[in-house]
Amino acid sequence: MTLVALYLATMAAFLVLDVAMLTLFMKALFERNIGPMMLEDPKLGVAGIFYLFYVGGILWFCSWPALAQGEGGGVMPPWARAALNGAILGMLAYGTYEWVNMATLKGWSWRMVIIDTLWGGVITGSSAAAGVLAVRALGMAR
Repeated sequence: MTLVALYLATMAAFLVLDVAMLTLFMKALFERNIGPMMLEDPKLGVAGIFYLFYVGGILWFCSWPALAQGEGGGVMPPWARAALNGAILGMLAYGTYEWVNMATLKGWSWRMVIIDTLWGGVITGSSAAAGVLAVRALGMAR
């Protein structure tokens, strides 16, 4: 049950943050730089598959190990350990997308690379920490 709660809390945080960032900032950035390449109607099913798997990756690499170590697992509390590992994972994942596109596609900009790579770290770290904090607040941590 802890794993399900952790997944749902992490997913909720990730979706809220990503929808806000996409609608308020990233959409305009991408439209300015690669507008002709963008679909008029995004394929939400494909995006949904990404979200399902990516949040699973956040749990596997960040949140679950932080909860398993608990309070006595080092100098950082579990939420901070999840946030740090999430930030690293997010910058690697989003950075892979951005840096490969910069290397291979016309119209990609350094501004998109930097902003989206940093955003990957922020959203992944924040979501990982939020999931851990939620599970601990519910008294479900191991």
